[in-house]
Amino acid sequence: MERRLQAWIHHRLYHERYKFVPLSQISPDFQHAVIAAEDARFYQHHGFDWRAMQIAAEDDMEGGRIRGGSTLTQQLVKNLFFGTGRSVIRKGAEFTLVPVAELVLGKQRILELYLNVVEWGPGVYGAESACRYYYQISARNIDRQQSAQLAAILPLPLKRRPDHMNHYSRLILERMSQLGW
Repeated sequence: MERRLQAWIHHRLYHERYKFVPLSQISPDFQHAVIAAEDARFYQHHGFDWRAMQIAAEDDMEGGRIRGGSTLTQQLVKNLFFGTGRSVIRKGAEFTLVPVAELVLGKQRILELYLNVVEWGPGVYGAESACRYYYQISARNIDRQQSAQLAAILPLPLKRRPDHMNHYSRLILERMSQLGW
């Protein structure tokens, strides 16, 4: 809804692509690439990765911000309830909802929902739509390299394209190997 409103305000065309698919229909390589890129300790924390937040804060203070410290659960809560804006109030509300999401949904459902609601490009939402939009294949059939390239655009999906993400996608592939995937 937020992107549709922005397009209307700026007198631009908007076409939304979205198809929900169960986690079982999303390639394990794709699941692993997203976890490696966005939240490598996803299975070790309970909604907040305090270590990642500390590293992100230190990088931010040094002016070398590479990536944020938000977990997949935090990002899911933000995407479902708050949109793309930043505010202290949103962070406070997010802080109360993340533990509830972890408790009620569990890791697999959080991953499934995240992969189905995250934005992958202009009007492109969810893993299935992203795979079809960029590679003309289903999320079930995406390979390891394509998965890493798609995961690499997540921090800035409106500005990045998978075919330009070779350096970062190599880092993601290395992280996947380090994590045993």
